Amino acid sequence: MPTLTVKSDREIQEDVLLELRWDTRIGQAEVGVEVDDGIVTLTGTVDSWAKKLAAKEAAHRVAGVRDVADDVRVKLPGSLGRTDTEIAKDVRSALEWDVLVPDKDIRSTVAEGLVALEGQVRTLRQKEDAANAIRGIRGVRGVTNWLTVEPVKADPNQLRKSIEQALERRAEREAERIEVSVRDGVVTLKGRVRTWPEKQAIMGAVSHAPGVRQVSDQLFVRPWE
Repeated sequence: MPTLTVKSDREIQEDVLLELRWDTRIGQAEVGVEVDDGIVTLTGTVDSWAKKLAAKEAAHRVAGVRDVADDVRVKLPGSLGRTDTEIAKDVRSALEWDVLVPDKDIRSTVAEGLVALEGQVRTLRQKEDAANAIRGIRGVRGVTNWLTVEPVKADPNQLRKSIEQALERRAEREAERIEVSVRDGVVTLKGRVRTWPEKQAIMGAVSHAPGVRQVSDQLFVRPWE
């Protein structure tokens, strides 16, 4: 196997800055980047929560990035100010239009542009889809996802086996690198992955399993070795 070159923090910083400029969702937002031992800290101010998330995702896409500390603030310019009532109406419409989200089981509260989601859904995937459905709404400064996953009686061994089989179907990862354990509906993942997209693929596969109410993510990204 060829030896992978380890990037310096300076090289990672330059690549993250380039990726931020490349991502058209972020635009000309002023986002600062600091890197220490492969850990990226993002700072600055953007005018929407969607841009804040896009900046974090852009940083994670860069090879060599191990973790991201997201200190980017959302500050809405006066021209984009909206009432909480207007935002709440758009949140409800977005949840209703998304066919992957059980909108009737979800309640939202909006206060000063911050949205809180409450209710019960059937899988972790639905919980994540609900938050994603409202991420681009104008005026939203942040989302607190308090949705819970409906408890399902599932045999821990069978659940672990089904998750491992789902992961083995994924070409993005090597099955033997990931340890899966299940207790009271909480899935713990341990091991090393080579890239952030590989980690996201693993988390996505687990989130579809009925009976999983929470994931303890102990995976770490290390592209070399």
